[in-house]
Amino acid sequence: MQYMLLIFEAVDAYDGEDGQTKLMDIVSKHMALAGELRASGVQKEGAGLQGVETATTIRTGGGVKTVHDGPYAETREHLGGYYVIDVPDLDAALAIARRIPVLDGTKVEVRPLIVH
Repeated sequence: MQYMLLIFEAVDAYDGEDGQTKLMDIVSKHMALAGELRASGVQKEGAGLQGVETATTIRTGGGVKTVHDGPYAETREHLGGYYVIDVPDLDAALAIARRIPVLDGTKVEVRPLIVH
């Protein structure tokens, strides 16, 4: 079964004097985990995402679609990246989700994909 592991982190998680150091540390840990998951055939895809300041959203209201700068919602968190994995069951997906390198306060959402 395929699952998407969505990584939600604080918008300002990597701000401050040591922000770049924290970011480089987390990225290197992600690269190690992703390499292991790809080598074992578990990871199908995944990527980090650019910051929310690069987002563009299409909103629908009254049958009209309008384009807006910024993320879909005002929030203190943003979707920082994701993994798509193929594992036997939810327990296996949760075991991998627990291994994702994150800072304190980060959430990892595990959701099954609809695959046709």
